[in-house]
Amino acid sequence: MIISTPDTGDAEGLVAQMYDDDIREDGFVYAITRAMAVNPAAYEAFEALLTAVTPSIGLRTYELVTLAAARAIGSEHCLLAHGRKSLRAGLFDEDQLAQIITDPADAGLDDAGLAAMAYAATLSTAAATMTDADTQRLRDAGYTDRQIVDITLAAAARNFFSRALQALAVPVDDIPGLSPGITATLRARARAVSGG
Repeated sequence: MIISTPDTGDAEGLVAQMYDDDIREDGFVYAITRAMAVNPAAYEAFEALLTAVTPSIGLRTYELVTLAAARAIGSEHCLLAHGRKSLRAGLFDEDQLAQIITDPADAGLDDAGLAAMAYAATLSTAAATMTDADTQRLRDAGYTDRQIVDITLAAAARNFFSRALQALAVPVDDIPGLSPGITATLRARARAVSGG
C-alpha cells in the first residue's frame, strides 16, 4: 500500500477513535483501518449503511450475505474479519463456517440462507445479468421487499468495501482469535478466486 496513512501519534477525532477501537480490541491498528483513516467520513458513512440494512435481515443473514460476497470476489480481508465476527457472535461453529466457505450447499443452511448467499454471489460476479427471477428466488424463500433491498445493499456494500481494499493493495493482517485451521480455509478460498 503506497498511500500515506495517519500516524497513530498524530491521530485525532474520528481517526483516533478508529485507531483506539482496534487497539482496545486486538492490541494493534489494522492496515484496513489505516487505509480508511485517510477519509474517515467515508468510512463512517459506510458503517452507517451497514447499520441501516442489518436490522431487517438480522445478523445471521447479514453475515451469510457478507461471507458470500467476499467468497465470490476473493476478499481475504473480509473473509477473515467476518469469519471471526460470525464465530464470536455464535452464528456458526468453525466446522459449519468452513463448509459455508467451501461448499455452502452442504453447510446445513436453510433455504432462505442459501438463497441469500446465491443472490449475493451472483451480484458479486454477474450483476449485469440479474433479472427479476433472481429477486423472485429471494421472495420465494420468504424475504419481504425491505429484506430483499437490504440483502442487495449488504452484498453491494461488501463489494464496494472489499474491492476498495483490493484496489489499494491494503495488506492482509493476521486476525487474532481464529484457529490456524479456519484461517487456512478462509485464506485458501480467497486465494483460489483471486489467483494469489
